[in-house]
Amino acid sequence: MVFNRVVQIGRVVFIASGNDQGKLATVVNVIDGNRVQIDGPSSGVARTVRNLKDLHLTKFVVKIRVGQRSKGVQTAFDAAKVAENFQKTQWAKKIAQRAIRAKLTDFERYKLMKAKQMRNRIVRVELAKLKKAQK
Repeated sequence: MVFNRVVQIGRVVFIASGNDQGKLATVVNVIDGNRVQIDGPSSGVARTVRNLKDLHLTKFVVKIRVGQRSKGVQTAFDAAKVAENFQKTQWAKKIAQRAIRAKLTDFERYKLMKAKQMRNRIVRVELAKLKKAQK
C-alpha cells in the first residue's frame, strides 16, 4: 500500500480530536516529526501547534509558502474551494450521516429498524421468486 498523503506545507487536515474538533485547517509549518503548525481562518481555527495524532490528512493541498500569514492562507483556502470539495467527499458524507444517526430518538431508531426489516423482506421475496422461475 502506497501512502499518497504526506505531511507538507499547504496540506489540508481534518481535526479529529481536541479543540476545534471536526474542522478543517491547513498545515503552515512542520515543527518536527510529531507536531505541525496549523491555521484555518476560513473555518475558525486559530493558528496553533498541534500533534499529528490529533489530525487526519486529507487529499487536498493548498499552494502556500512556509509560515504564510492567516490572510494569505484564507485566500488560498477559499480560492481552492477546499471546504466545498471536502463536503462532496465520502468521508464528509459519512461524518454527517454519523451525526444524524447519533441524534435519533429511540422511536426513530425503532422506525428505522422496521423499515429495514420491510425492505429486506421485499428483497427476500423477490429473490425467491427469481430462483423459483429459474428452475
